[in-house]
Amino acid sequence: MRVEGSYSVYPVRAIIVMGVGGCGKTTIGTRLAHLLGDAPFIDADALHSAECVEKMSKGHPLTDSDRWPWLGRVREEIEKEANKLVKNQDIPAAETRKIVEEHSHQPSLRYLYVVCACSSLKRSYRELLSRSDPDTTADAQTTHDTVFLHINVNKQELARRLAVRPDHFFGLPMLDSQLETLEPPDATREAAIVVQGNNSVDDVVKDAYYKVTHYITKNSL
Repeated sequence: MRVEGSYSVYPVRAIIVMGVGGCGKTTIGTRLAHLLGDAPFIDADALHSAECVEKMSKGHPLTDSDRWPWLGRVREEIEKEANKLVKNQDIPAAETRKIVEEHSHQPSLRYLYVVCACSSLKRSYRELLSRSDPDTTADAQTTHDTVFLHINVNKQELARRLAVRPDHFFGLPMLDSQLETLEPPDATREAAIVVQGNNSVDDVVKDAYYKVTHYITKNSL
């Protein structure tokens, strides 16, 4: 399904719903994906290794060495879904490159989205998620750009939410670590949108949908 009102030179836009544990990434992301024409949704938590899940379950925060391979898998999944959308819409790779080359200063209509829920706490993580895999072909490197949607929630509300979801491997003891690690995106330097996540889910989704579909940029980071 095509979504009118959002603009870019790439045929697909990846929306990465980011923030610390408990901010509502999966809840907001799944509902946003539905509004964006039933866009593919990727839950980055499902791509953690068994070792990392066990580590977090015991209350031990992940290190950069834990996260880099995971982020690489997340990026691969986003690229895979973006490429599927392009192929399903019968947009030849050569035409994709032509769009980018000829309209680099004049954004074209945005129709297709991939939505991913991923903490993306540091700018360096977001840089990795935004750039194309150097091992992919040139054709695959122009299918999508990336915009981060930061769900901003205060610590008190985060703690309340985490206390009532004991079945998830991310528990309350890890909240302080993630808040310390978080580098909030700077919209003047990154392709980023911020929504306030303390409001009701309906209000957050409504705000996110409006900002995503009205966000204009010709590329990401």
